[in-house]
Amino acid sequence: MSPRARICPVFVPHLGCPHRCVFCDQNTISGAEAPADAETVRRALAGIPGPAAETELAFYGGSFTAVPERVQRELLDAAADHVAAGGTVRVSTRPDAVTEENLSFLKAKGVRTVELGCQSMDDGVLLASRRGHTARDVRNAAALVKRAGLRLILQMMTGLPGDTEEKTLATARELAALEPDGVRIYPAVILKGTELYRMWKAGEYREHTVEEAARWCAAVLPVFEERGMPVIRLGLNPSEELSGGLAAGGAYHPAFGQVVASLRFLEAERRLLADGPDAGEADILVHPSRLSEAVGHGGSNRKTLTREFPGTKLRFLPDGTLPEGGIAVEIRRRG
Repeated sequence: MSPRARICPVFVPHLGCPHRCVFCDQNTISGAEAPADAETVRRALAGIPGPAAETELAFYGGSFTAVPERVQRELLDAAADHVAAGGTVRVSTRPDAVTEENLSFLKAKGVRTVELGCQSMDDGVLLASRRGHTARDVRNAAALVKRAGLRLILQMMTGLPGDTEEKTLATARELAALEPDGVRIYPAVILKGTELYRMWKAGEYREHTVEEAARWCAAVLPVFEERGMPVIRLGLNPSEELSGGLAAGGAYHPAFGQVVASLRFLEAERRLLADGPDAGEADILVHPSRLSEAVGHGGSNRKTLTREFPGTKLRFLPDGTLPEGGIAVEIRRRG
């Protein structure tokens, strides 16, 4: 499936989940209160324009392989015409609910991608978060998915109870070693009504702030980038509910990916400026599409660098000859 394929999402919140993780409220995040059924699938596919071969039906939330096979069959059979026309299917599940048998069943029904909710590779963090599985389960499940010839997407979280930046980096390295086809990174957000919210209010959990999460994610991203593994999502999808107060605390920002990108630019800009003379003028050159990230939200990078390098006059300039992807910053001294 092309990375530019249209995604047709069907939310199955908490479907098959044997545990309620401390951070989770999928019904509210997805906006789906009623369980999905065959008609839900058919309506979703009918609303997606264009050929089926350019569309991937994606079951998000829940633990798809943990529900009775008859329910899986009902949902997947509703997509039979979609699969026959060249479309594909993606499911999300938990690592301890993956077997050779259920992967074989999924593959026969047109599933081509399996997303595993790993969250952490530290057993202490998993236990404190009430995940109900271990890091060993993640390794075993990932191996089974790869052996079945299915695409593997891994999900991790930062800032869960007991987590540290070192544990987050260790998780990223272990997940990268499993050779996924893509990764999603979700910093912990404190949602009202969850166990994490209660723990936070009781002083049992220290908030994972946007600033802290951005620093950790800026350190984690190169682990995957250096191996050519795309990070296909960074932070929760913004919504009116989250921005309107559902996110009571934690690392929610409607443009979290841009916050992290700006921080990475700031780190690169600092290094380059530190290598030059103490005073003078400097041009920071970036691809035009990355200029706002280089300057920082509300000019935050410009303000920080002006404060840290008071003897240097800075200009941020677009340069279309520079590569668009990744971090590409150049400094040109004048005078």
